[in-house]
Amino acid sequence: MNLHVNVEKEGNQSLVKLSGEIDVYTVSILEEKVLPLVDTEEKVQVDLHKVTYMDSTGLGVFISAYKKAQENNCHFEIVHAHDRVLRLFIVTGLDEIINLRTESGGEQA
Repeated sequence: MNLHVNVEKEGNQSLVKLSGEIDVYTVSILEEKVLPLVDTEEKVQVDLHKVTYMDSTGLGVFISAYKKAQENNCHFEIVHAHDRVLRLFIVTGLDEIINLRTESGGEQA
């Protein structure tokens, strides 16, 4: 169970590319990398293209990031979620709150 995080910064924007699994064992890595970004950046985009699995602990981090982004006037979005991962956002109703762009490029929220 590994999670790799690559942060690419350009000006006041960050692209966070994730690969691997987001679960109770790896979620702290996600928190450490994403939450500070929504405090300081104008835009944070999280790319889930290479995420093979995510459980509810990952959703918790994304909810926290979304809330902090709202407080800090930061545009936060998740892109390239595979169907399996996207389903978690849909089942919980988070697709109606968090800006999501799917594998096909369509907007979810």
